[in-house]
Amino acid sequence: MASVPTSDIPLFSSVASYREWRRKAYDATQSVGFVATMGALHEGHASLVRRSLAENDLTVVSIFVNPAQFAPHEDLATYPRTLPHDLEVLSLLKVQTTSGVHSPSAVFVPSVYDMYPSGISQNPAEQKGTFVEVKGFGHQMEGTTRPTFFRGVATVVTKLFNVIEPTRTYFGQKDIQQALLLRRMVRDLLLSHPTPENLHIVPTARDPTSSLALSSRNTYLTPAEREHAAPTLYAALNAGRDAWAAGLRKAECIQRARELVQGKTNVLGPDGIEVKLDYIEMNDADSFEVVPENESRTSWEAEVAGRPVLLSGAMWVGKTRLIDNIILGNEASLGVLRP
Repeated sequence: MASVPTSDIPLFSSVASYREWRRKAYDATQSVGFVATMGALHEGHASLVRRSLAENDLTVVSIFVNPAQFAPHEDLATYPRTLPHDLEVLSLLKVQTTSGVHSPSAVFVPSVYDMYPSGISQNPAEQKGTFVEVKGFGHQMEGTTRPTFFRGVATVVTKLFNVIEPTRTYFGQKDIQQALLLRRMVRDLLLSHPTPENLHIVPTARDPTSSLALSSRNTYLTPAEREHAAPTLYAALNAGRDAWAAGLRKAECIQRARELVQGKTNVLGPDGIEVKLDYIEMNDADSFEVVPENESRTSWEAEVAGRPVLLSGAMWVGKTRLIDNIILGNEASLGVLRP
């Protein structure tokens, strides 16, 4: 623990030390909520932690930058690592419940070796050891441009669930494909901690001024990029949502959303901030497969008994890649928790 900052919250840097703490919670029949993070905590993370504090006797937060979900060309080396700040954020979180005031109970801060005893490389071809893959659900949406991402996420979250043994766990809607994929993984692997029903999705936390989805990578944005360009993606998705609600075909909905982003390319702000669209698409919330071009809201709801559609997108603002999504339809059926 020598390299870990001091904190009022118990910190566990090894699997063995955490499991000793967890056994005491079992003996006391206390429920354990869990929020998995890569650190650089912001209000989005805080909203997940507060939900856990309100619904569980104890709440555990993990902070671990997972090498397996970064491709060789991605930003593992520069990803923000702000542990002292993160611990300060957590120390300020408190929720009044009928049983008293709840605050975070423990923070799990493992080493890379603890999480990957066989070692880990960012190059999947060089990786050795055990990995988890949810076949058929990781190549769509975000997986189109990040083909190894969900394998890394599924692997590390399985490990974390095995260590933390949460009663309930909480993920943000901003990463909707990730959250739904993990729900499926929990079901397929017959996990008891958590069960699929206890993997909850919390609505995306947004900047109160710009509606930008909060993300640790937002720290990469310059003030001009944040003000003039970053809100464009959410505005585009809202244009698509409005078109879908008005009964337009899926192809027309996507076109309206794309045009809003493409119309901003290289013209935003005083310095001509570069904006590049990665994708905007509509996908089946169950299979993640692309919704056919000729579908409309009415025809879709009739064919699939109202199953929701995921309207999602990604874009580059300068050197920063942003993602966002809107759920079209019954979000509660996906495990999304509203206040």
